[in-house]
Amino acid sequence: MAGNSYGTLFRLTTFGESHGKGIGGIIDGCPAELKIDFEAIQKDLDRRKPGQSAIVTQRKESDEVQFLSGIFEGKTTGTPIAFLIANLDQKSQDYSHIEAAYRPSHADYTYDQKYGFRDHRGGGRSSARETAARVVAGALAKQLLKGISVQAYVSSVGNLKLNIPYQQLDLASAEDNIVRCPDAAMAKKMEAYIKDIRKKGDTVGGVVSCVIKNVPVGLGEPVFDKLHAELGKAMLSINAVKGFEYGSGFEGAAMKGSEHNDLFETGGRTKTNHSGGVQGGISNGMDIYFNVAFKPVATLIQNQETIDKDGNMTTIMGKGRHDPCVVPRAVPIVEAMAALVLTDFYLRNKTSKLY
Repeated sequence: MAGNSYGTLFRLTTFGESHGKGIGGIIDGCPAELKIDFEAIQKDLDRRKPGQSAIVTQRKESDEVQFLSGIFEGKTTGTPIAFLIANLDQKSQDYSHIEAAYRPSHADYTYDQKYGFRDHRGGGRSSARETAARVVAGALAKQLLKGISVQAYVSSVGNLKLNIPYQQLDLASAEDNIVRCPDAAMAKKMEAYIKDIRKKGDTVGGVVSCVIKNVPVGLGEPVFDKLHAELGKAMLSINAVKGFEYGSGFEGAAMKGSEHNDLFETGGRTKTNHSGGVQGGISNGMDIYFNVAFKPVATLIQNQETIDKDGNMTTIMGKGRHDPCVVPRAVPIVEAMAALVLTDFYLRNKTSKLY
């Protein structure tokens, strides 16, 4: 299987399956002498881990990361950083009923057709559990991005949408509730809705928004490696993501140029920021902001028609422990992938000019 690595200079390769012995990764290209805040890395993992609240999967995993190489006396050595997260609470029997059947809107059918084999236990390599490895690498990447803040939050669940500009929100308050929405009143509505959806054996999607502040001018490589293009690729590589927009996004298509242009002020800043902090594929020093749309979780605790591996019609119902809505746990994953993109471009940018 190809495609398990991301990045050019700061590069992450992940490995492992949902119901295997563990998952992990190897980070290559991290400079030496970076002092590591292990508590900060574990904190981001705790924000992603299952079983953290009543509105997420009740699988119980401590998700404690063990670093195997590349760090000595609390600092990076410049060599590959290998890490492992053990799987401790697998219940593979919960998936025995789908060994020969394909779950609708999952990767079951496509994996079987492509490889002639699939790991039906929780989806194997296609499981969102793989994203825990991304969170480790992203949390480490954040520590290279000194002065740059990456803050994501839940801005919608189903039809419940937070219609408040991010500039008017206390983004840090997103961590004050289990939905990770920085508006207490909306968070309560979202929580109640997710719980109601769960009782019905159904699922719901939502949107995670992200704001990146204090980005220096110059990150991004024009043409094929534009900054916003890499952010889009990174976000679309996350399980269940169906859409990505940055800056004015699709709303910009309805605007006139005289409305959309970001006019300059003294010092290089702009009066507006419809560009979302990126112009010509390069960061312009303004805030980078974008939205990531997540579909409803495909596993339902309801009967669904499907086919088995022989092409015969059958009926299945989801079993086990599943998220009724992924967006609360997706917040640190979105932050992690954004940090990986920025760190890679930060290092690449050091080769852009001699002086």
